Amino acid sequence: MKSVAMHNVILVIIRTCALLFFILNLSGCGYNDIQSADENIKAALNEVLNQYQRRSDLVPQLVNVVKGYANHESEVLTAVTRARASVAQVSVATSANSANSEQLVKYQQAQQQLDNALSRLLAVSERYPELKADTLFRDLMVQLEGTENRIAVARGRYVKAIQEYNTLIRQFPEMITAKVLGYKPQENAILTINNVNLSAPEVNFNKP
Repeated sequence: MKSVAMHNVILVIIRTCALLFFILNLSGCGYNDIQSADENIKAALNEVLNQYQRRSDLVPQLVNVVKGYANHESEVLTAVTRARASVAQVSVATSANSANSEQLVKYQQAQQQLDNALSRLLAVSERYPELKADTLFRDLMVQLEGTENRIAVARGRYVKAIQEYNTLIRQFPEMITAKVLGYKPQENAILTINNVNLSAPEVNFNKP
């Protein structure tokens, strides 16, 4: 019995030493690099979400300004408001290492609907010279254009971060560390809306 107990103790010691050796050598196996790449994805993704939120915040103001000059364009105005609300209704809670592709698709579809609705709204505004001359409208258009540019830049950085992460965990010896710790290649789009408020303020069309 004593020999069996001693044998078990020796096995525990060996396993503990092996685990400690592995942990102490993680930096040489790319562990730190994988962690850094993973955090870069999260940071880049949060920036994408922040810029989309910035655009979303401009929509109610834009709708109200256009409404003041083109109130009878209610179909277009309503389409923009509903598209924005659709974006707000999509809730995807993931980490960079666990993507929810189904919810991501819904989010992207909602964003595309908002893109289309905004395009229609801007096309309508071309028919109203007084609206185009409105100082607030022009300021909002400048902000919207700048936000669209920032969205494009943020998305590009996000895609690059994923590419760098995927390349890293396919290399040796990082691929061993990634396999042991469960890190997998990421799709070109992962969505996490942790700590990002996408609530849609009400746009009242009856407000004077």
